[in-house]
Amino acid sequence: MFEQAFRNIDDVLRKEAGCTTELDYTEQTSWLLFLKYLDGLEQDRAMEAELDGKKPSFILDKPCRWESWAAPKGRDGKLDHNKAMTGDDLRDFVNGKLFPYLNGFKQRATGPDTIEYKIGEIFGEIKNKIQSGYNLREIIDHIDELRFRSQTEKHELSHLYEAKIKNMGNAGRNGGEYYTPRPLIRAIIQVVKPKIGDRIYDGACGSAGFLCESFEYLRNGMYGKDGKNTSHSSHPSHTSHLTTKDVDILQTSTFYGKEKKSLAYVIAIMNMILHGIEAPNILHTNTLSENLADIQERDRYDVVLANPPFGGKERKEVQQNFPIRTGETAFLFLQHFIKILKAGGRAGVVIKNTFLSNTDNASVSLRKLLLESCSLHTVLDCPGGTFQGAGVKTVVLFFEKGAPTRNVWFYQLDPGRSLGKTNPLNDDDLAEFVKLQKTFADSPKSWTVDAETIDSTTFDLSVKNPNGGEEVTHRNPQEIMDEIAALDAESAEVLGKIRGLL
Repeated sequence: MFEQAFRNIDDVLRKEAGCTTELDYTEQTSWLLFLKYLDGLEQDRAMEAELDGKKPSFILDKPCRWESWAAPKGRDGKLDHNKAMTGDDLRDFVNGKLFPYLNGFKQRATGPDTIEYKIGEIFGEIKNKIQSGYNLREIIDHIDELRFRSQTEKHELSHLYEAKIKNMGNAGRNGGEYYTPRPLIRAIIQVVKPKIGDRIYDGACGSAGFLCESFEYLRNGMYGKDGKNTSHSSHPSHTSHLTTKDVDILQTSTFYGKEKKSLAYVIAIMNMILHGIEAPNILHTNTLSENLADIQERDRYDVVLANPPFGGKERKEVQQNFPIRTGETAFLFLQHFIKILKAGGRAGVVIKNTFLSNTDNASVSLRKLLLESCSLHTVLDCPGGTFQGAGVKTVVLFFEKGAPTRNVWFYQLDPGRSLGKTNPLNDDDLAEFVKLQKTFADSPKSWTVDAETIDSTTFDLSVKNPNGGEEVTHRNPQEIMDEIAALDAESAEVLGKIRGLL
C-alpha cells in the first residue's frame, strides 16, 4: 500500500510545473511527510496525557494542524469535502499562512535539540513548489493514507524513503551529494563497531545515511554494550536486548549531525524520523565555519562516520579556522574530524584516493598529522563506479585517535565486475573485506605496511598491492550492451513523460 502511495505522489508531482527533478520530488514529499508525522506524534502525546489524567498540550495551533487544514475528517472517518480546502484556497493557505507560521517556530523554540526548532528550520529553508492547489490536494490525500504509528509501518516507510533518496542520488551530479551507497556504509559501521553509550557524529551528514544505519545496527543488537555481536536480526522491532535506558540513550544522546545544505538538512531530519529517531540532533550549519581552536573536550565524540564533500572550495576566512590551510573541502573536514574525536575515538571517513599521494604541502602535512596523532589501521581502496556519477575514485580511512600509526592494513576492493547504475555495490561485495579486517589478514587483495617504511618526507600512502597490483577489469560486450539498453529505456520513459506534459 505504501509503495503505491509513493508512486501516486510522484505521478502527481510530474504534472507539476514547479517540480522538474527527483530532488524536487523528494523535497516536496518530505515536508508533507513531516507534517503528517507531526500530526501522529501530536495525537500520541495527547492520548498519553489523557491516560495520565492531564490536559493535552499541542505543538501546533489548531488551524495549522494536519487534521484541520490538510485532512479534516467527518464522523465516518473520511475526508470532509465541505471543510477540506482545494485549488487556490489550499495553495494560498499553505504559502501565506502555514509556512510563515511554521517558520516562526525557530525563534520560539527553547533550543536546537527540540522538535519545535526542527519545525522552524525546515520551514524556513524550503518553499512549497506545488503551484497547483488541485495537485496539492491530490498529493495530500495520498500522504494521508500513510501511517507512521507502528515500528513495522515506520520500517516500511523508511525503506521507501531510502529508495527515493537513492533515486535522487542517481538523478545527476548534484543528487549524488546526498547519497552514499548503503552497503559501503554498513561495512564501515561493522569495522568501526559503535556501541550503545558512544556519541556518534557526522559533520557532513547529507541524508543521514551513516546515522540511520548506525541506529539500525545498534537497535537490532548487531553489537551490544559488551562489545559482542549479539544478533543478526533485521526485524524492525527487535529491541528485546535493549533496556529502557538504552532506548532513551539511542533516542536522545547517541546520534549527532551537521549539514550545510537546506534540502539535505530536511531529508536528513525526515530520514531519521522514519527510522525511529523522534527529535534528531541535526544542526543546519556550515561545520567548517567553526574554529578548530574552539573545540573543547565536552564537544568531542566517540565515533566519527562521514563521507564529506570532495572538490568543494571554501573561502579564505573559513580556511583561517584550520592549522593546515587548503581550499579542498574534504581536507578541512578531515582536520575537523581528527580534532573532534575523543582520545581513543574511532573513525571511518570516505575521501578521494588522491589524498594518499598528492605532493602539495597541505596533503603532505595532513597525512603527517593523521599518521602521527592517530593510528590509521585500515585503508579500504574502492573501485571506480562505487559512487554513481561522482567520477572520482575513493578510499575509506579507518583510524583511532591518541597513538601514532604502527601498521596500515590495505584492502583493494574488487567485486569482479564493473560497477554502474544498473550494477551497483552490494553487501556481498564487501563481506570478505569485513571478515579479513578483523585480523588484518593478508590475501591477494590485502597487505600490511609497516609505518616505519613510510617515507618521512612525503608520507606517501599510495595503494600499491605487492600481490600483483590492480588489475584492469575489462567489461564484456554483452554487459556493456545491457547497460546501454537499460539507459536507453530509461531515457525513452523520461521523454515519454515530457511529451505527456506538452
